[in-house]
Amino acid sequence: MKEYLIFLAQTHTGFRKAELESLADLHNIKVDLSNHTEDHPFMVVKLRSDEDACKLIDRAILAKGIYELWGHGNTIEEMHQDVKNNMHNLREPFMHSSFKFENLNFQGGKKSREQQLKLFEGFKYLEFNGKIKMKNPDQIFAILENYKLGEDLYALDKPEHVWFGREVKLSARSEGAVERYDIKKRPYFGTTSFDAELALFTCNIGQVLPGELIYDPFVGTGSFLVAAAEFGGITIGSDIEFLTLKGKEPNRRLKNNFDYYKRPKQFCDALCMDFTNNAFRTNLKFGAIICDPPYGVREGVKVCGTTKDKEGRENVIIDGQLAFLRRDYIQPKKTYSLDLLLDDLLEFSSQRLEVGSRLCFWMPVANDEDIPTLIPQHKELELIYELVQDFNKWSRRLLVYVKRGADYRGKTITSEERENSNNFRDRYFTKFSKLNINENTI
Repeated sequence: MKEYLIFLAQTHTGFRKAELESLADLHNIKVDLSNHTEDHPFMVVKLRSDEDACKLIDRAILAKGIYELWGHGNTIEEMHQDVKNNMHNLREPFMHSSFKFENLNFQGGKKSREQQLKLFEGFKYLEFNGKIKMKNPDQIFAILENYKLGEDLYALDKPEHVWFGREVKLSARSEGAVERYDIKKRPYFGTTSFDAELALFTCNIGQVLPGELIYDPFVGTGSFLVAAAEFGGITIGSDIEFLTLKGKEPNRRLKNNFDYYKRPKQFCDALCMDFTNNAFRTNLKFGAIICDPPYGVREGVKVCGTTKDKEGRENVIIDGQLAFLRRDYIQPKKTYSLDLLLDDLLEFSSQRLEVGSRLCFWMPVANDEDIPTLIPQHKELELIYELVQDFNKWSRRLLVYVKRGADYRGKTITSEERENSNNFRDRYFTKFSKLNINENTI
């Protein structure tokens, strides 16, 4: 086993470990992440090889890169001494490779060119014989520094800790995935389009695999499907709102987002459908189900059906054709509760997921009062992650379940048992009405 240093993104820190664990499990990589701390952007891990390191970081969103660790210390001098102690076992394969040095830091100011050159020249003892090449070198060696902030919130003069290592792989984040999938750059998006960064790492935690069928039952403008396509998933979605799927203009529809990202073959279709009354064949299985159920803030949750007496509706004829068989038919809808919808989602997932596949969805939680939050549970689905994104008096939780085999029997917590534990819609309008909450995040 070799030591590697992971440079983590200091954003959504509560989700970083779950993403790396999920990617490690996806690629069958043994790695101990127990020394991860949310307030620290650097983490040392042990891996079998560079190949495992590449697989672990390649599509990561909450990590920046991974480096073969050559040495470290609390000061520059300590780091150099550690590198000298280790270099004889590490440098031989790279003696004649072209190379360059980089200086990366967290919370430290940018060094002048003179300061950087002085730092780089301190490694003359490595005695590399290859050419220095600033563009596309064979190897990149990095000095990574972690700075503490002083009382004035400016970085202290000297780093708290320094690492030196060989760059093995930069992540999808460092290669620009988050900026590339910024929702405002897409042809089609809306006020409730899910944040690109969150959608991307949700797909990683959901273990989207190339060639597998990925389903979003509340597809909207398609943020999760677009993110799943980035990782090779074959995507299909559905939504009860016809106008959302139709789009505003012929060139501003969900499919146009896939054309924009040059992934048209990874978009199967988006169906106008209530997934609780779905039209899928009974033996259709999905590699993952990833979604953001409607919270009912702008309007109540809806499903197909009616509370009114509509007996005889099936016999209505328009232009000689049964009304409900016409292409322009719009199904009646009735209000529904989020808790019941989540029960339906878990039951649907238990039937439609392959064994070992994952269901990921975001659930809003009011946390302004000391009321226990009961998480939906299903006997065939194991809850493996409950990750929180906090918004002061409310939060939303990413719930991740794994479909288990016939021998697994978990517990079930239904909507009846969860009654009044988290009535988010009512609490939002009664408790949060005075808060300045950006609904684009809801």
